[in-house]
Amino acid sequence: MASVKPSLRQFNACLRCVRQAGNTTGPLNRSPLRLFSTTKSAREEVPAQPTTPSAASTPLPPPVEPKISTDAQTPAESPSKHDLMKKWGPLNPNLVESKRDERRLLRRDGIQPVGSRRRRAVLRRSAMRNTPEVPFEQLPYQCFQEARKFLADDRQEKIKQIETQTLRLKNLMAQDPTVSGGVEAKEARIRSMRNHLNDLVILADINDPIVKKNFEDGMGDMNKPIYRYLADQKWRKYKRLILEQRIQQLNLVPDLLPALDLKVDIDLAFGRKKIAPGEFVDSRMSETLPRLTVQTFEQGKKLVTVVVVDPDVPVPKQNTFTYRLHFIASNIPISPTDTSIPLTRIEQDDKKALNPEDRKIAVPWFPPWANKGAPYHRLAIFVLEQDQGMTLNVNEIKNTKRAGFILRSFVDRNKLKPIGATLFRTKWDENMAGVMERAGLGNLANVEFKRQRVEPLPYKRRTERMR
Repeated sequence: MASVKPSLRQFNACLRCVRQAGNTTGPLNRSPLRLFSTTKSAREEVPAQPTTPSAASTPLPPPVEPKISTDAQTPAESPSKHDLMKKWGPLNPNLVESKRDERRLLRRDGIQPVGSRRRRAVLRRSAMRNTPEVPFEQLPYQCFQEARKFLADDRQEKIKQIETQTLRLKNLMAQDPTVSGGVEAKEARIRSMRNHLNDLVILADINDPIVKKNFEDGMGDMNKPIYRYLADQKWRKYKRLILEQRIQQLNLVPDLLPALDLKVDIDLAFGRKKIAPGEFVDSRMSETLPRLTVQTFEQGKKLVTVVVVDPDVPVPKQNTFTYRLHFIASNIPISPTDTSIPLTRIEQDDKKALNPEDRKIAVPWFPPWANKGAPYHRLAIFVLEQDQGMTLNVNEIKNTKRAGFILRSFVDRNKLKPIGATLFRTKWDENMAGVMERAGLGNLANVEFKRQRVEPLPYKRRTERMR
């Protein structure tokens, strides 16, 4: 390995020469030696002045200050963003074809472009030429038309299989149970054949571009199996994963239920504000009933029960937590097309109902509340499917106590099946005292929780003193 000392000596010698050159005296108007720089110094930029006495006594003229233009617009006179956006002109979501116009449409109008860019380009060309619009299935792309022919042949094969499976199902239903191996065996075969028939119906339309276009444009009919299947797949790829993550992080399972299989998509909102799973909600906002949207992906109507539970009620004497019931409503119908659960309207209808059996709210809404200094409270909302669409007796559920409510026992006692859940959180804020007073809890509004200091063990005290 070569030694590095000769090179270091050469480098030191070069620096020594540079220092000597910089320390040498010279004329007064000589600029100092500048190293490792490519910009001119201030003295180099100023032109050399004559050294005569008259020139030396003449003062230099003052620097000329740049004039500020009075024609520039003030911030108040500058055009606003809204005025600038108006200059973009009208933007049709069915005809925009450039990326710039798509961004402008989203920024100014908040509207998503409809369909693909290629489809919008063809429609725009037709509008410019004043020709009739080309139907989607007849777009002038040869590869697209050839692919449609192949998909049409595959669909005809699936239709033939559907007809054969339907005929077999009818023959099985007309068959004597003794020949099929009993009633249970016959019902199991019928259930299996119906599932296979439903799969064939989905496979017949899964590759149809018209179906995909309608679904992407939000025009799908949820009464058809193909649109329910596409919506279910879209939900499972994103929203369901986020909801499962929140439920796992916040320990709703197993704190409230031993297991939970999510089958419906639930959207929670207070007023016009949508609430993400696990989001903190202001106490003044959660004082009123929430609005639920439950999207089911299975055919037919269902009767469900909505339960809201708080599992984080502190018990200072026992140094633990307990449960508190906030709301129960039963016999609420939902379907793939009927997704809204307006609890506020249901509450108003119950007040007008003359027959107690027609009422749906068993336990009215109690505003979530938390004491000052206490940890945040989780408010879990569960959607429970009622067994075989049987209605529950609301008068019996009214006797349910709020304090110490056990959700597991309630589900087992009424033969309910959890199919969906969501949650939000609440904590002490500036509006909580007023909410508690309006709810009749004014005596608890002044209660403040403080953490109890735990004294260290003797050997730890000695270690802390030594530090």
